[in-house]
Amino acid sequence: MMTYTMDIAGLKRDLPLCPVSDDLYIGAFVMFGDVEMTIHAAKELLKRAPEFDYIIAPEAKAIPLAYEMSRQCGIPYLLARKKAKAYMTGIFEVHVHSITTGGTQTLIIADAERMNGKRILIVDDVISTGESLRAMEELVKKAGGNIVGKMAVLAEGGAIERHDITVLAPLPLFNPDGTL
Repeated sequence: MMTYTMDIAGLKRDLPLCPVSDDLYIGAFVMFGDVEMTIHAAKELLKRAPEFDYIIAPEAKAIPLAYEMSRQCGIPYLLARKKAKAYMTGIFEVHVHSITTGGTQTLIIADAERMNGKRILIVDDVISTGESLRAMEELVKKAGGNIVGKMAVLAEGGAIERHDITVLAPLPLFNPDGTL
């Protein structure tokens, strides 16, 4: 399997290259189970974060990051879930098409009144097309939250050029032969 070696704010990882289409491969960055990376990325993002009242992240790959950032700074986190649960009240939802999901998914936030008038920091593991980020922004706005920052561990593709997102490192896109 082809890999790409990354330096993520001083921590190196070899990312496997995975096909998204016949002519496009991405470096697969998965924080699940990588405690060292999760702790490191949370610490580095918090150094760059504006003041905030809540962290919000989409389910599922960003959950360890949101939790660790919350643990390190003592500020609570919220999750945008993929499905409503029976105990959820005050639900807002938006639809999103993500490059890694391969179809339309729904993001849901419950008890959204907690965000009303609060400073919200949106975090994710990787920003690519920006569709998940757009959906998160829409959820926060529907709930009356004030977005004070958008952060991710990595930005890939067109997201690398965005100046409204704070990231720790760019992640290039790849040809099927592993070249940039």
